Amino acid sequence: MGELSYGLEGKVVIVTGASRGIGLKIAQTLIEENAKVVICGRKEENLDNAKNMLNAGENLLTVPAHIAKEEDVEKLFKETIDYFGKLDILINNAGMNIATKLVDTEPALWQKIIDSNLTGTFLCSRKAGSIMREQKKGKIVTISSLAAKRAAPAMGIYGIAKAGIEMMTKVLALELAPFNIQVNAVAPSMVKTDFSKPFWSNKKMCEQILKAVPLGKIADPMEVVHPTLFLCSEGASFITGQTIMVDGGSSAV
Repeated sequence: MGELSYGLEGKVVIVTGASRGIGLKIAQTLIEENAKVVICGRKEENLDNAKNMLNAGENLLTVPAHIAKEEDVEKLFKETIDYFGKLDILINNAGMNIATKLVDTEPALWQKIIDSNLTGTFLCSRKAGSIMREQKKGKIVTISSLAAKRAAPAMGIYGIAKAGIEMMTKVLALELAPFNIQVNAVAPSMVKTDFSKPFWSNKKMCEQILKAVPLGKIADPMEVVHPTLFLCSEGASFITGQTIMVDGGSSAV
């Protein structure tokens, strides 16, 4: 992290889908900031691996949860409050995609992708918003995607879900502003994680992708972590309802 600090010491932060990828990097950086972190994921094995890697002792709580299931979301937030006594920040990171063409997609697959991305974000934000509204402060940050604004092959339903997330961000920001709660999103282009490995690990495909990125590279996960944590900080106290593009200039052309 170097000299960067976001003033998050002692803050209680839930990060969904944080057993790997961007979410794990966010959790790791929060722990370096001396925050108190709750991570969730669907697979206990992945959570156990993340817990061992993060090695944060009593400042880390892991909760197995599928955020598209209301009962799991209730459990996640109850365990957070029971363990840490409060909630300051929610970072909606969980999401998934299955490559498919919209016209060829069965409704069940549509629902799975929508639920994992959009419905899960709604359920978590709804619960966090109700807690934060009572305490009259808090921050919600969601990881969106360039796919919300730019249609791409095999990313159609994922992009539709992320577009919904960006409108949800605006709606929640408007509803929760009177309670001193800021709601924002970060929208990266492709990031070098296992999630997108089938794209960036293919040389020809990667070269094609980079043609649309003025900065000429695939983003490193930390290049998403830093703007996310900025939006969690007091430095972003007058920013709400916004989506910050973290795309190497892709949306500028």
